[in-house]
Amino acid sequence: MFKRWLLALLARVGLIVLGLCSCLSLFYLLACKPKSQSSQQPLLWTGGTTSKEGYLALLQEREDSHRHYINSLTKQIAQLKEALQERTLQLQESLDKAKTKGILPQGLESLHKTPTQSDLKEFFRSQLNQAEVNSGVKLPSEYAVIPFDTFTLHRVYQLETGLTRHPEERPVRRDRRDELTGTVETALHALNGPQQHTDSTRRKRTYSPSDFIEGLTRTERDRGSVYELMFKGHGPRDFTQLVLFRPFGPVVKVKSHSVDTSRMLINIIVPLSKRSEAFRQFIHNFREVCIKQDGRVHLTVVYFGRDQIDQVKAMLDQTHRETHFRGFTLIQLNEEFSRGRGLDVGTRAWRRSQNVLLFFCDVDIHFTADFLTSCRLNAEPGKRVYYPVLFSQYNPSIIYSNHTLLPSVQQQLVIRKESGFWRDFGFGMTCQYRSDFMNIGGFDRNIKGWGLEDVHLYRKYLHSKLMVIRAPSRGLFHLWHEKNCADELPPDKYKMCMQTKAMSEASHGQLGELFFRREIEQHLNYQKQTDRGTH
Repeated sequence: MFKRWLLALLARVGLIVLGLCSCLSLFYLLACKPKSQSSQQPLLWTGGTTSKEGYLALLQEREDSHRHYINSLTKQIAQLKEALQERTLQLQESLDKAKTKGILPQGLESLHKTPTQSDLKEFFRSQLNQAEVNSGVKLPSEYAVIPFDTFTLHRVYQLETGLTRHPEERPVRRDRRDELTGTVETALHALNGPQQHTDSTRRKRTYSPSDFIEGLTRTERDRGSVYELMFKGHGPRDFTQLVLFRPFGPVVKVKSHSVDTSRMLINIIVPLSKRSEAFRQFIHNFREVCIKQDGRVHLTVVYFGRDQIDQVKAMLDQTHRETHFRGFTLIQLNEEFSRGRGLDVGTRAWRRSQNVLLFFCDVDIHFTADFLTSCRLNAEPGKRVYYPVLFSQYNPSIIYSNHTLLPSVQQQLVIRKESGFWRDFGFGMTCQYRSDFMNIGGFDRNIKGWGLEDVHLYRKYLHSKLMVIRAPSRGLFHLWHEKNCADELPPDKYKMCMQTKAMSEASHGQLGELFFRREIEQHLNYQKQTDRGTH
């Protein structure tokens, strides 16, 4: 009985899909069919000429308009077919579940309805009605406003710039460029469509990209993106405004799988030269997080030179005696310090057979057990590498200048605007598998000293087929330390070093207080004198 019902339902779905495709084809033919000569108005300019050249120009203009409209219809039909195919697949999945379980899935009754694109259009219409497009909505405060970005054919003007983007820039990402150019193209199709020729009292102009003045766009995360585009009109004070809306569809499940991290060992590689006190702070955090909480890590320290290496060895020996932890490797190089060289040596020194997960780390980094979990979940051999954005701490002596004593390091690790910033220009801390690092070619070994080696490696991954996971990490911190930019650095590296030093000291407001300290003190003294005079 169930099989008969299933076959009957599949037959109905097939007939409905066939009928819908036929309707779409008929609609396409009717839309593209030219009007009869009896219903057409003479194609004349007001006060224009009736010469052969004039008629040919008008016919060419009308042909261009129809071509734009046909292209627009073709794109819409393709989108509808795609939506219809997705809907059919959903129906098939529901039927497969019913066949497997022998029951009627919940909501299957709706499949008896004609599965046209009406349901999808109704959903998109509801998204438009709920978005802030045709009318405003009540907002609790000024902070709830979603600002627009302004864009032209070649530039985007944006408020949210972070540390790497600019207030005015060319769209760097290809999807962003395609989004904006596709929006302008859709607007031109709409403006140049045959339905615009209904007004026969005035000549219909053909809009081109050069007529586009500027556009506004913003995205409501749960509704969609709205675009307001302005074009030149028929005169210097005449403009055409077009509003487009790209609705977001419902959330679709892509995949679901379990991940067992119990045997995922992380090899933390730290290149080091001197800085024994910083290493003391690092090893304290390592003991608390890696040994006491996680237990699935190995530490590789690549030390350059001989100065202070005895202190480093003593700290590792003390950790071994007190915790019985044996997962240490200390490599000593009699070379000039090079971060890329140290990480490369530490990676190649791994002699075990398993493909280990690497965490490239610095001695000034403080991480949590949650970060190690993120490291394991976001890196996958041959598929994904993890580039977290760490939270960089400002100078504590400036942040806590009004405190008698500085808070402990643990108390300073708070993510606030006044205490630090997301270092989105840094690419040194990364989680990736050893096989991926070796296959990509590793670091540029010709780079010496500070900087650029991590950027080169990052770009290699961007140019490969591996997915780069770039996201802020709430468990990865860069502890502030005084930065010295060596005179021996080349100009480009020295400039980069000084920029990092300036951004790491304090926030804009805090630096302003330091810069205007004398004026602030004068104002406070004036207020005290005024208060004394009134009393």
